[in-house]
Parts: sequence; structure tokens; C-alpha cells
Amino acid sequence: MAVFTKKKGILIYHYDAETVRIEPWGENAFRIRATKNAAFTDDDWALSMKTENIDAQIHIDEKTAFIKNGKIRAEITRAGKLTFYNGAGKVLLEEYLRNRKDVFADYCSALEIEAREFKPNIGGDYHLSMRFVSGKNEKIFGMGQYQQPYLDLKGTDLELAQRNSQASVPFMISSLGYGFLWNNPAVGRVIFGKNITTWEAYSTKQLDYWITAGDTPAEIEESYAKATGTVPMMPEYAMGFWQCKLRYQTQEELLNVAREYKKRGLPISVIVIDYFHWPLQGDWRFDPKYWPDPDAMVRELKDMGIELMVSIWPTVDRRSENYEEMLEKGYLVRTERGFRIVMDFQGNTIHYDATNPEARKYLWDKAKKNYYDKGIKTFWLDEAEPEYSVYDFENYRYYLGPNVQIGNIYPELYAKTFYDGMTAEGQENVINLLRCAWAGSQKYGALVWSGDIHSSFSSLRNQVAAGLNMGIAGIPWFTTDIGGFHGGNPDDPAFRELLIRWFEYGTFCPVMRLHGDREPHKPPMGSEGGAACVSGADNEVWSFGDEAYEILCGYLVLREKMKPYITELMKAAHEKGTPVMRPLFYDMPDDPKAWEVEDQYMFGPDVLVAPILFEGARSREVYLPAGTEWTNYWTGEKVAGGQTITADAPLAQIPLFTRNGREF
Repeated sequence: MAVFTKKKGILIYHYDAETVRIEPWGENAFRIRATKNAAFTDDDWALSMKTENIDAQIHIDEKTAFIKNGKIRAEITRAGKLTFYNGAGKVLLEEYLRNRKDVFADYCSALEIEAREFKPNIGGDYHLSMRFVSGKNEKIFGMGQYQQPYLDLKGTDLELAQRNSQASVPFMISSLGYGFLWNNPAVGRVIFGKNITTWEAYSTKQLDYWITAGDTPAEIEESYAKATGTVPMMPEYAMGFWQCKLRYQTQEELLNVAREYKKRGLPISVIVIDYFHWPLQGDWRFDPKYWPDPDAMVRELKDMGIELMVSIWPTVDRRSENYEEMLEKGYLVRTERGFRIVMDFQGNTIHYDATNPEARKYLWDKAKKNYYDKGIKTFWLDEAEPEYSVYDFENYRYYLGPNVQIGNIYPELYAKTFYDGMTAEGQENVINLLRCAWAGSQKYGALVWSGDIHSSFSSLRNQVAAGLNMGIAGIPWFTTDIGGFHGGNPDDPAFRELLIRWFEYGTFCPVMRLHGDREPHKPPMGSEGGAACVSGADNEVWSFGDEAYEILCGYLVLREKMKPYITELMKAAHEKGTPVMRPLFYDMPDDPKAWEVEDQYMFGPDVLVAPILFEGARSREVYLPAGTEWTNYWTGEKVAGGQTITADAPLAQIPLFTRNGREF
């Protein structure tokens, strides 16, 4: 017979080999853990905060037990079925259980399907499946970024794994009034099916998730931020325009671009040195042949009011000056079979092991000596998934365990490598650019961009959904390669139109960043080291013709005018975890139509953005949420909410509406 016990405010269920812990974890929230092992592990993973002295109510009787924490109540039956309710007694989430342990229960069935299925793997751990009843008419948002145009994730099948342009951040908000964190960094899968929602971890020791209830999406998001941490306050310079391309090949080339921006009187806050400015991957230093005086370069840029960002890769070439030492000390990712090579781009390389605290310190010490001490205070932490030439998740092993079991946390610990080093030097308001994230990455100053995406309107449509779902997943700092990464000829009229529309959208992203691998490529400057790597065509705002230049300059000025407003948004993200860009329902949850719109968004509470997402479009339908009056930014026309209008969108204008008297 099942046994219910309570201990220090925790409700515990025990049956056969399984133990389940239901523990208050923050206001209106529970952490649920279950295992068939002798004991639970001590890992908190994404959860960084536990509120002490929560006055939870626990009641146990013969057939059921429940625990209540503010607006959420969990009930578990003698058969082990868990159901969560809100403060009004409405079901939020219930496990999908079909067995015969209780012949009088509504889940009595000959199917014999367990809600919490621990299927043994060879070696002692488990392939875990967690099943819930799929909520009727439920909408699901968050989960990080996937290259698809869907904002509502109901009906989708998502891989819980990190890949180039895919970031698994397993926190979701439901339209039913709860937030759910799958607190497990194992590679796996989630299916938000019509009948059943199934979460899977392909190799793990225990079940671990966190759930919260709230009256509004904002309340749920803020509860999650309290549990996992918030971003630092974004530094003022990062709110401006970032200039980047693949790739500036020399110190003088980069400085000439910065000088040209200043000569033209154009706003620019950050300029970026991309990959292969080093002799070999894993050297983590400038190649002196092409970057002869980094100290002078940084000084000149700072005199112009420009911050320099430098690319860091986690890869170590077997020929690198640091390879043998890192191999000897155990600082490199291991392979279970085959050659110890995990990526073969411009050399045979292995990643540093970000899960090893000593390896993190080693990398930071190199970066501090060769970059930070020269005045470089922000880094581009590329390849953050990390990217593999072959995504054989079972073949790689880290200090903390097998990749298949803990690998999704790699980008968070990569961010932590630099955050810890920079804060130890006394730096505040850390911001570093990464190509991936996991739950909790935000607290380490992670600005995430959407990876090496295609230059096309279909790709642009995907980025709108990706950015909004990243914000809901708790990563409020998001950006894209304006114009897309792969391809795009600056002389092609079709690409120029795409670039303009993407630039308009990028103006209303948390970070405005121009980047890409433009065509045709410039030839390599040499045959050794970084010089052997190609460079793309020009990618500055004056590279796309006179018409585009005039339009882009207008948006650079608009971004500067918005800085006081953007500062307000970044303060809310820092203090409460509020997404900077978010779906309409976040600010207007009582408007049913606001939950349906997937191709518009709010940039903060007062600016509605409706990007142009199709080639040749010069107008589009825009839904203006009810309960407020909207102002067309371009014409000043007042428009009542609660209706869909057709907004003009000439090439130079993105449909833009403000409220609450907001002006720029």
C-alpha cells in the first residue's frame, strides 16, 4: 500500500521502489521530484532560488493527500496520480494514468500505462517518460527557439536538444494559467499532443519539474524569474546598433568601418570581430600578423564611443598551443568511441568541457590575458550548443556525465565561464552573445541570437516566433542576424528588400544587430591560421544601395530616439524577468483574440509591432487589441482597439502602433 508522509513542509509519496517529493518552491509553486533509486541527487539545475518558511498546508487521509501553496494545490492519490489545481479549484494539469490500482477511479483501465514511466537503460539509469492529460483548447508558449513559424506550440513535437539555430529552454506558459519547467538537462523530446502531453529524457536518474500558477502570464513569468534568476541590467551601449559581418580580416579593415560610421554621423554602439582572428582554434588570442596592436585598436574605438566585441569559440584544434595541457588536465570533452574529434571545421577540434569548473577557469584566464586586459568587456561566445559535426549525443561525455544525460546545460555553463570571470574583475551589467541557452542562462548575462539561419522571408517569419517564445521561456535578451546569415548578395534587389524588412524588425528586437555571410565571398588572405578562412561581401548599412541606405539610416535614428523607452524595458527584464518582446496576450490577457495572433508582438507595454514578412507586401492586416486606443506611429491617426485593420506598409515603413501617449 502507498505511504504518504510529510517532512519539513514537503509531501512525500512512496510506493514500491518509487518515491515522489512534492515541495513548495517559491510562492504559488511546487518542485516535483520522483525516482526509483535509493536517493535523490542534489542537483538543482535551473532552479537557483528556494523561498524558505513557506506556510504550505498538507492534508493526508487514507486515499489521497494534498499540499497547498498559495494559488496552487497538488493532490496525489493512493495509486500515485498527481493533479494540480488553481486557487479556484480548476484543474491546471493532471497526470495521464491508466491502471487498475483503484477500480473505482476514473483512470481504472486495462491499458496499464504509467504516468511516470522509468524504463531502465543499460548501466542503471532510466529512459523517463512523463505523461499528462492534454488540456482542451490549451495554448502553449515558450520552450526556447525552434526554426518554425509556430508561436502556439500545441500539436508540435520538439526535440529537447541543442543544435545550431535551435535552443532548448524547457519552460512553457499555458493559457490555462500555469507555467511548467522541465528541470532536466538530458537530451529528450516533448510532444504537445491532442490527447497526451509526453515529456521524455533519454537517460536520467530522476524526474524533476517545477510548476507554478498565476492569474496572468506576467505573474507566471515573474514567478519563474524568481526561481531561476533574471538578466543583469543591460548596459546603455548595448541598447544601440551593433555592426558585424563574417568577417573583418584585419585590424585596419575593422577600424576603417568604424571610422566610416563616425564620418557619416551614424549611430553605432558595438562593432564585432568574428571568428578566426586567432592563429588556431583554442589559442584564444589575436593573430599578430593581422591584428598587430589590439590595445591601440580598443583605445581608438573607445575614443569613438564604440565597444568592441570579440568572438570566442569553445573548440580546441589538436595543433593548438593549449591542446596538450588541456588534454593532460582533463579539460576536453571525451568521446566514448571512435577518434577524439568532435568537429572538423578548419581543423580537427575538440570542445573545452564547460561542465568542469577547472576548465572554465582555464579558458577565462586565457581570455582575460589576451582580450579582457586589453579593454574588451563583451564577448561573442559562439558555437555554444556546442555544435558537433555529427550530433551523436550518446558518444560524448563531460565532466558532469554523459552528453545524453546532462548535455543541454552546456550553453549555460559556457555563459557562466565568462560571467564568473568578468564579475570577479568587478564588472557589473555583464552581457555576452551566445548562440544557445538553457533554462537559467539569463542570469549569466546571456544574449541569445538565433543562429546560422537562411536569408529568406520564410526564415524571417521563423525568427518572429523564435524571439517571442524565447522571451516567454525566460530569455529576454534576443537578437538575430539582420538579413539572415547564409547568403544574400548586397547588389540583388530581392535581397535588398529582405534586408530592409529585416532591419525594420531588428529595430524592435532587444538588441539590434547587423550580421551575415554575404556573397560573393572575398578570397582568403593566406594559407595558414585564420587567414585561410574566407570573408563575406560587405555588410554595412551603405552596402545595399542608396534607397536602402536612406531607409536604414532612418531606423538607426529611431532606435536612438527609443533608448529611454528601451531602458525602461531592460529595467523590467532585470527586476522582474519581463520579456522585452512578447506576444500580444502578455499585456492584454483578457482579449481572446490576443491569444490567437502569431505574427505581431508588443515591444514593451506601449509599442505594437507588425513586421512585414512576405516579399512584395506593401500593406498587411493588423489586429489592435481591445480595451485601449492605438496611435499609428507614422500618421498620428487614433484608432480604436478591438478590431483588425489594413495598415499601409511602404518599403520604408513597418506597421507600428503606440498607446498610453508613448512618443519617440
